[in-house]
Amino acid sequence: MLRFSRSKIIATVAIIVIGLLLAVPSTMNREQRQAYLNAIPSWVPSWLVPSRAIVLGLDLQGGSHVLLEVDAQDLLRGQITLLRDDVRRILRDTRVSSQNGIQTIARGVQIRVPDAADRERLMPRLRELSQPIGNAMLGQTGGNSIEINTNPDGVITLTYTEAGINERVRRAVDQSIEVIRRRVDATGTTEPSIQRQGADRVLVQVPGLQDPQQLKALLGETGNLEFRLLAQPGATDVDLLPMEDQGGQRVPVERRVIAEGGDLTDAQPAFDSQTNQPIVNFRFNIRGAQRFGQATTENLGRNLAIVLDNRVISAPTIQSPITGGAGQISGSFTVEQVNNLAVLLRSGALPAKLTIVEERTVGPGLGRDSIEAGKMATYVAAIFVIIFMFATYGLFGLFANIALIVHVGLIFGLMSVLEATLTLPGIAGIVLTIGTAVDSNVLIYERIREEAHAGRSIVSAIQAGFDRAFATIVDSNSTMAIAAVILFFLGSGPVRGFAVVFILGILTTVLTAVTLTRMMIALWYHWMRPKALPF
Repeated sequence: MLRFSRSKIIATVAIIVIGLLLAVPSTMNREQRQAYLNAIPSWVPSWLVPSRAIVLGLDLQGGSHVLLEVDAQDLLRGQITLLRDDVRRILRDTRVSSQNGIQTIARGVQIRVPDAADRERLMPRLRELSQPIGNAMLGQTGGNSIEINTNPDGVITLTYTEAGINERVRRAVDQSIEVIRRRVDATGTTEPSIQRQGADRVLVQVPGLQDPQQLKALLGETGNLEFRLLAQPGATDVDLLPMEDQGGQRVPVERRVIAEGGDLTDAQPAFDSQTNQPIVNFRFNIRGAQRFGQATTENLGRNLAIVLDNRVISAPTIQSPITGGAGQISGSFTVEQVNNLAVLLRSGALPAKLTIVEERTVGPGLGRDSIEAGKMATYVAAIFVIIFMFATYGLFGLFANIALIVHVGLIFGLMSVLEATLTLPGIAGIVLTIGTAVDSNVLIYERIREEAHAGRSIVSAIQAGFDRAFATIVDSNSTMAIAAVILFFLGSGPVRGFAVVFILGILTTVLTAVTLTRMMIALWYHWMRPKALPF
């Protein structure tokens, strides 16, 4: 029979009302939304007030599009430096000396050990540096990352193989994506798209960011922070690095690193209490705090060079031991520079330098055009569907149209709660889900018509129509849901936006096209007691 329990009616109405209220902020612009929130009394709990709105994608509201490429040569230089340090450590541990020291070559290093006994003792340790490429647990092997060759003169050459370089580039891209994500998220932007493109490139799309300079400033820096000492006169083991406070003039800096950016646990922008100048407060982990405290205790009166990406950004004088594990970076910084520096230090260093290959800024004009075109497509589709349903099924078509409007409202409400990104393909998904939602009503109504033609009463025909069409509705929506889930996990960017909208549409179809329509038909029957169907 067309009867519903009171609890089911209350639950259905509550879900619909809450869903539509959640969609309200998405119908306002930013100023209207702020005015709406300010009008809410302060005694109302914030969790009771719908405040989240749908996030528009890059193709709708504009933003920044940057394609980055991992600098393979810069990565290789860094790997060669690490290899040289490892070889030096092994020579020291095995107490083997190399004639003419460690020589750097194009893709590796070279040493000369004339004594055969020394070479026999040294080679097993050197082979430990060559790691197999691939996942041994999965049976994937692609050779070794480092090739080791010797000649009769005792010259040992360690060079990175092509496969080894490619593997390190792949890992660098994976690490870069995570670092970039932390940096972009720290700026407060919503739903950035960060994904691999090809073997050595990363595509970054940030909706709503119209000025790409801030994004370029964050992504163009490697973020490799080092704490060293300015070299004293006569020192030999030094690097000449440009100093920003002195217009790029090069100053001698000791190569010995006291602490690194990896030793930091936090970095926050602040203002100096005495000078009111922007600074960055930082804190070390236990290892970094011990090394930093020992260095500042032993070098009172000397200048501490704070080096970021081989540039001395500040060189304060050590006036007292800093043993608490915390300190600050000061200099001629603007507020924006301090904020960016804090983000760089918190997110960690990139494994290699990233070069900007392509840069585009999508203006708001294109976004408005896309929104208007999408709105027009949605309105046209909705109008034609409404006219068709009303003309074909009469009063029942009106019920289906009401359910359809609620259906679209619930999609927007769910997207607002999830802060999902609405892209142009997402609008296409809404248009498509309008058709799939009324398709469920068509199946039900046609089944009702068939049952009525077979001689059943109105109540029996309606009951049988809903019950027997329900399995078909579940089957058809399940297959579409499977396809949408596959699109979500295998797709990226706008494709995932389409999949999200379509999945939400499928979830709300059962509530609106089946339950809500059935309730309206039940109310119509109990109030009107009709003798025949209205179609």
